[in-house]
Amino acid sequence: MSQQQLSWFTEAHQASGSSIGFRVERLLHAEKTPFQTIEIYQTTDWGNLMVIDGCVMLTGRDNFLYHEMMTHPALFTHARAKRVVIIGGGDCGTLREVVKHEEVEKATQVEIDERVTRLAEQYFPELCDANNDPRAELLFIDGIKYMAEAEPESIDLIIVDSTDPVGPAEGLFNAAFYASCYKALRHGGILVQQSESPLAHIELIKAMRSAMRTSGFKAVRTLPFPQPCYPTGWWSCTMARKDGDLSGFRERGAISKNFATRYYNADVHKGALAQPEFMREQLGD
Repeated sequence: MSQQQLSWFTEAHQASGSSIGFRVERLLHAEKTPFQTIEIYQTTDWGNLMVIDGCVMLTGRDNFLYHEMMTHPALFTHARAKRVVIIGGGDCGTLREVVKHEEVEKATQVEIDERVTRLAEQYFPELCDANNDPRAELLFIDGIKYMAEAEPESIDLIIVDSTDPVGPAEGLFNAAFYASCYKALRHGGILVQQSESPLAHIELIKAMRSAMRTSGFKAVRTLPFPQPCYPTGWWSCTMARKDGDLSGFRERGAISKNFATRYYNADVHKGALAQPEFMREQLGD
């Protein structure tokens, strides 16, 4: 591949008629696994860049936005999440954030493609600090099967840190999977899933929320946040609670947290719970 071809990596997003690109210096690695094609680029301004099947997964510069919002709002909403399961999350950034919470006794990451994790350890080592934490467990198996076979009422928090709903991740966005999660969660348990861009995927978000409610979840809430490397530059996660509501959180705990974050804090959490008007109209929050 010529230097001219490598000068920019651009992901075109047909659904929104837009694209996002990064200036790159060189291709560091490329391989086709049994599940997907993974590429790692060195960029000029955004650190290393991971691309899966042509779609940007993360950059070294802005991944903290996603990883912190996928974890801390749910963990500070739950009264005391002792057992956490991460479905996907192969780059290990979500796992790193989860084990910052002292109340977490076990955090299991279930990633179908081990190569994602091994490449993250090589090219994004800062995300893998928690891989050797005694509370962390890394499994390289099918997350859908894992949840279907999970012991009932054995998990406090399930985080679905997946790719887009195509290919290996397609089965993570339907009522059957949510029913497995509902069954596996304890009283007060929470499911949180990355839910794409409110600007480009509002119909998908509506379908996800409907399927979550159909599966038994009593409260559903979608939290938007900025994410420059993803289509439209704006992303979201959707939380669903087995029982109880999602309107509040342990604000004092978030204010006095004894670990560092770069984006998340109590005020950001409150702000994410405030829905923009177009989301209120579409989602009914």
